[in-house]
Amino acid sequence: MLKTITKTLVGAVFAGGLLVPHAFAETTLNALFMAQAAYSEADVRAMTDAFTKANPDVKVNLEFVPYEGLHDKTVLAQGSGGGYDVVLFDVIWPAEYATNKVLVDVSSKITDDMKKGVLPGAWTTVQYDGKYYGMPWILDTKYLFYNKDILEKAGIKTPPKTWEELGAQAKIIQDKGLLKTPIAWSWSQAEAAICDYTTLVSAYGGDFLKDGKPDFQNGGGLSALKYMVDSYKSGLTNPNSKEFLEEDVRKVFENGDAAFALNWTYMYNMANDPKDSKVAGKVGVVPAPGVTGISEVSAVNGSMGLGVTAVSKHPDEAWKYIEYMTSQATQNQYAKLSLPIWASSYDDPAVTKGQEELIAAAKQGLAAMYPRPTTPKYQELSTALQQAIQESLLGQSSPEDALTTAAKNSGL
Repeated sequence: MLKTITKTLVGAVFAGGLLVPHAFAETTLNALFMAQAAYSEADVRAMTDAFTKANPDVKVNLEFVPYEGLHDKTVLAQGSGGGYDVVLFDVIWPAEYATNKVLVDVSSKITDDMKKGVLPGAWTTVQYDGKYYGMPWILDTKYLFYNKDILEKAGIKTPPKTWEELGAQAKIIQDKGLLKTPIAWSWSQAEAAICDYTTLVSAYGGDFLKDGKPDFQNGGGLSALKYMVDSYKSGLTNPNSKEFLEEDVRKVFENGDAAFALNWTYMYNMANDPKDSKVAGKVGVVPAPGVTGISEVSAVNGSMGLGVTAVSKHPDEAWKYIEYMTSQATQNQYAKLSLPIWASSYDDPAVTKGQEELIAAAKQGLAAMYPRPTTPKYQELSTALQQAIQESLLGQSSPEDALTTAAKNSGL
């Protein structure tokens, strides 16, 4: 009888002389994610559900916003007194977030096993001034996707290896009447256009900055914008590219209305899904091309990380959640829309099966990732460049004049 009473008392407390069940305190985390590209919303919810099942004392409220709202939502929440515990952040933001104390320095939590296991290039996503501000989560660059069926009909044996060759192949496809405008890009006045531009800057061997000052108005930076304008004016590029974001490019490509498209990893498996795509089974992917005599391939660092905010009241639980979301087991399970950050994952048949072509392109593309400039004033710089690209495409300004103005307005 005494044993029974003792068991009953375990997990109960006295309140006002009465025995009441003890309620374990539940920690609630607020997490901010992106509602486009990379992992789908359903994937993030499934990962989170698995985490909360393993950690029943933690609840996670998820919020999803388009990429374009991610930065401002994070920064504005900092001063609201509420805010988020965990945020997804782009590779271009650690300098600003560290300088303005938006994210917590988690260097002490990065173990030797993490440092050894994660691909070296992925760490640049979360580092600034020698410190770590989170864990890399989305390891990504833009690839050149192509429609195998259209290239075959045009008599083209292999996809382009240079940007010049891309234009020549697009012209063949256009001349044969297979497609009116064979190339699709994300050139809306948004960060998407900067990612395409950066890919070309890397191909042409350009520099964004030299000695802390803008240099994109010269050399490879200027050549990159001239290429964009020439492609647009030639009629080979879909004219709506100047308004497209990545999801628009995906839909155009999946509809069979583009022979070539520059986009992130996630498009490969989505475009190969017969439920939504007319080109399933015809999707080819290679690293973005290079420029003869300058580069073999080109690539932008489009990676993203997960970090704990400085206003979080539950930093330990927030970090535990990040560790789970970025773990090799979780990433391997969801490797169809975003490739893992863990080096040994690429030897795992469960990860590579069905996407061998993408993995082959990734091995080259991820190794060539070119960074957008690391500066606390990145947002000003990006805004100035977005405007320069748009004005050049619309013929309102020459590439030379547009980039010279952008350099003056960059805040640097």
